[in-house]
Amino acid sequence: MSKTPTVAPSSVDGLKKVHFVSLGCPKNLVDSEIMLGQMMKQGYVVTDAPEEAETIVVNTCGFIEDAKKESIQKVLEMAGYKETGKAKNLVVAGCLTQRYKEDLVEGLPEADLFVGSGEFQKIAEILKAREEGSTEKRYFNLPTYLQQEDTPRVNSGPAYRAYLKISEGCLKRCAFCAIPKIRGNLQSRKLASIVSEAKLLAAGGVKEINIISHDFTDYGWDLRRKDDAAIERPEELLRQISDVKGLQWIRLLYLYPDGITDEMIEVIKTRPNLVKYFDMPLQHVSNRVLKSMNRKMTREEITERLARIRSEIPEAVIRTQFIVGFPGETEEDFQELLEFVREQRFDRVGCFQYSPEDNTAGGKMDGQIDEETKQRRHDELMELQLEISREKHQAFIGKTVPVLVEGLSDETELLLQGRMSQQAPEIDGVVLINDGTAAVGEIVNVRITESHDYDLVGEIVN
Repeated sequence: MSKTPTVAPSSVDGLKKVHFVSLGCPKNLVDSEIMLGQMMKQGYVVTDAPEEAETIVVNTCGFIEDAKKESIQKVLEMAGYKETGKAKNLVVAGCLTQRYKEDLVEGLPEADLFVGSGEFQKIAEILKAREEGSTEKRYFNLPTYLQQEDTPRVNSGPAYRAYLKISEGCLKRCAFCAIPKIRGNLQSRKLASIVSEAKLLAAGGVKEINIISHDFTDYGWDLRRKDDAAIERPEELLRQISDVKGLQWIRLLYLYPDGITDEMIEVIKTRPNLVKYFDMPLQHVSNRVLKSMNRKMTREEITERLARIRSEIPEAVIRTQFIVGFPGETEEDFQELLEFVREQRFDRVGCFQYSPEDNTAGGKMDGQIDEETKQRRHDELMELQLEISREKHQAFIGKTVPVLVEGLSDETELLLQGRMSQQAPEIDGVVLINDGTAAVGEIVNVRITESHDYDLVGEIVN
């Protein structure tokens, strides 16, 4: 995902203008917002016009091959403004920088500064040093930075919603993933700091919070390991966040299935502002492939958790992601995955074709799958899910659902656009409103009149 954070017009002459490009996941976007907060304290203003900016920051993603290519292309595109615009400083920050360090410095002479995920919080100091004559280009450190209660941060999204990052790094060691090498081990924020930030966001008009981390269910493990008296647990976080006045939708993203407890399900069930939305990256269901991926659950255990969620919360929306083409995946393994998707009828499914990543166990495994087979398996799975999605959406016709209005449609100014609580921003579909008026950020009742593959259409009702 490419997102250009904007917070205010920057037409005031004489101020230092910065243009930001944030790539990848919402966790990376929060890092960009922290960099923005640091820079605005030092007199920078944000512009959405790269040709007007003296400083351009590209916050890169280095997770999978496609994301790496997008990051490099965006850096090269922004480098063009050093010739055609006013840019004097091109900063390459984030995960790709942290992961490839010196290789990136050598391979991208167009950039002026390289700031890894262990130093991004010092962006204002780094730019000041450059203004004062420093010729240093490399700023790398171990990724041990953790957002604090007093960390400056600018919410670059709409005023009614925000992301809330509760931890850094990851406890898991999945064979396909390089995140622990890029972001380090799990570091959980103190619960009091998280709740304080949630209250500040709510006081600023935020109605919808999306809680993000690499795995919500591991929250606080590191703090409890050091201190038996630590209160940082996923269930306690949910209770305290849901008590924050003004927050109407609280959505959890990235819950590994092995950490979803009965207590967690009960809290989500009984708290009205906790959205009944489970984003569970299952990755596969063949026990042989799961073991090879170093995942900690079997198909049978995954099936039990899904059944438990649905028995306690029948209206729960379940989103998941799968990887096809992992080394050694046989046609029998893939057919088992298809059978599982037919059986479970997930509300949302994402599918990734495995790409070998440097310094990961999966990248060194025998039995790498050819690209044609990966593409075929990806297409088959997504065609199956499209059929399921169509059927599920048709079941909405005639129902009235609360919708958060986000403004005019991306497709046409003749329609309003919003989301149900069951639709996460930027990753799920939307509700198009073809009758009625409402203000941006307002939650209104919409009667669904049409369904499409991933979007719904409806009219506002009183």
